[in-house]
Amino acid sequence: MSHELIGFLMLALMLAVIFLGFPISFTLIILAVGFGYWGLGGMVFDLMVMQTYGIMKEEVLAAVPLFILMGHITEEAGLMERLFRAFQHLFASLRGSLYIGTILTATIFAMATGIVGAAVTVLGIMAGQIMIQSRYNARLSAGAITAGGTLGILIPPSVMLVVMGPVLNVSVVKLYAGAFGPGLLLALLYIGYCLFRCLLNPELGPALPPEQRLASKSAVLFELLVGFVPLAVLISGTLGSILFGLATPTEASGIGCLGALILSLCHRRLTVAGLKSAALRTMQTSSMILFLALASNIFGAVFGRLGSAGVMTQTLLGLELSPMLMLILIMVLVFVLGWPFEWPAIVLLFLPILIPVVATLKVDMVWFGILTAVNLQTAYMSPPVAMSAYYLKSVVPDWDLATIFKGMAEFMILQIIGLLIVIFFPPIATWLPSLVK
Repeated sequence: MSHELIGFLMLALMLAVIFLGFPISFTLIILAVGFGYWGLGGMVFDLMVMQTYGIMKEEVLAAVPLFILMGHITEEAGLMERLFRAFQHLFASLRGSLYIGTILTATIFAMATGIVGAAVTVLGIMAGQIMIQSRYNARLSAGAITAGGTLGILIPPSVMLVVMGPVLNVSVVKLYAGAFGPGLLLALLYIGYCLFRCLLNPELGPALPPEQRLASKSAVLFELLVGFVPLAVLISGTLGSILFGLATPTEASGIGCLGALILSLCHRRLTVAGLKSAALRTMQTSSMILFLALASNIFGAVFGRLGSAGVMTQTLLGLELSPMLMLILIMVLVFVLGWPFEWPAIVLLFLPILIPVVATLKVDMVWFGILTAVNLQTAYMSPPVAMSAYYLKSVVPDWDLATIFKGMAEFMILQIIGLLIVIFFPPIATWLPSLVK
């Protein structure tokens, strides 16, 4: 059997085994060693050692646990609740005010933490019951919460972009700069859609009753300052230092952790139990991502050394499609992969296989990375994985999964529209990175 065929057999078996529910990381390593030894002999062990050293020397990956820890500490500090209350009262007289408050809170909180699960859970706890009590439409409410919560995967300091940078061999700083435009575009699409639906049908999101509003504008302003300023300082200290070249992403993540600790102390929310919980959750998430990075690196190296990656590249290029059609085809493939797989598997395993095709098309890698990130946001909103639905269901049991999935489907369409806008108007993602040195 040819080496190339062995590689494709390994890939097919990997997909089959993962669909059966086996852990991805261990599956990748076992298959890589087994099929690698079959096709390459003892060379596969040398390849494993080199790939392990290579991935562990990526200094930027040290930012992954630090940004995750910053997010969990910020969550423990209760800053998200204050911000949501401020927006709730600021837009109290508008129809759909809770939708606006939810999405704006999610957008700003995404700049302080790149953790989707925490964002959706906290938003569900804060906004879910208030929306039910205010007689908001359950389907639209569920969609707004899950869509807003998933912005954390895209808007910096996104952990996914930190992992994606070394894979694409591009600067994480440029990826961060490029993600702002699409992230804010999606937030505006979400808000515009909710307001439009409420304009057509006021019963979907009635204005806050007068008795539930704050008595004066000064009280509203105070709530806004208390809710927004601390997060603005934290965001400026982390993202500002990265974008202005004052710190690397790894250094900035350390600054972010320190800032989150100080804010927790100021709000008197820092406890030993909370810090321990944040540290344990950080260790669990970081271990999963970094071990999967190692396993994917080994699997990809064996797949490439067997020659299968080259055959796949030549096959795709042999379709003789225009660069734009080929790019759209790749985006469709990534979109389909996002249904059964979460983003770490796609970024670390499938993206390296597609990179040679993208490089041949002479596509800007920063633009391609942002397109992929926007695309992968749908992975949290597409069944059967759709983790956002399960996060929300766990804290708002009044909404059944069918209602949540229907609400998510509406916002997934908005995400696809946003992706198409970024595809046909690249400066949305490339203008700011062009200003970053």
